[in-house]
Amino acid sequence: MKVLVTGFEPFGGDAVNASAEAVAALAERWAGPEELVTAVLPVEFDQVRGADGSLLSLLDEHVPDVVVAVGLAAGVTQVRVERVAINLMDARIPDNGGAQPVDAPVVEGGPAARFATLPVKAAADAVRAAGIPAGVTYSAGTYVCNATFYALQHALAGRPGVLSGFVHVPRTTEEVGAEASASALVDGGEAHLPVGELARALEIVVRTALAAARGEVTEPAVAAGTLH
Repeated sequence: MKVLVTGFEPFGGDAVNASAEAVAALAERWAGPEELVTAVLPVEFDQVRGADGSLLSLLDEHVPDVVVAVGLAAGVTQVRVERVAINLMDARIPDNGGAQPVDAPVVEGGPAARFATLPVKAAADAVRAAGIPAGVTYSAGTYVCNATFYALQHALAGRPGVLSGFVHVPRTTEEVGAEASASALVDGGEAHLPVGELARALEIVVRTALAAARGEVTEPAVAAGTLH
């Protein structure tokens, strides 16, 4: 089996992006036996929809069995396994190419939403069981992360055997600063987790998905919803 995991380049004036850092750390710790392919995606809406180097081109090149796209959600206090992508681009800031779409669809004529096919509840449960804060969440925003998530699920809608989805991570402790507590998500400032913990969380998500692909894991029949 083959796994594709992607992060994003820095954006919004940041020097690094925790998603790319975590994916790189995952690649270093990966011991197989499945083949792992990793990539760093541009933070550009035009790239989302199929240009060379995009996630969609990587799908065609590598034909993976499991796909996990990873993005940064600065300020979040847990690893977020996203469940729903919406067909909307509504950018609060320009992307790295200068584009700032407003009220535009990711895929013209596509359904309003697409759902992850990863076992999101099982994955979040497994990450929490490893002592890493995690949860299932229901909005990936309206920026490039959501657009990528939606385009991924839309592209794979005709490939039911592929398990795919999106994970948001907080900033890394290393980025926040050496003075930040390595054991606390929030120490009076920016929410963060050590990059090694983020990589471990991503590996757990991937291995849970692989187990589901082999029929060894199913979604637990427990609520993971929110009141607001």
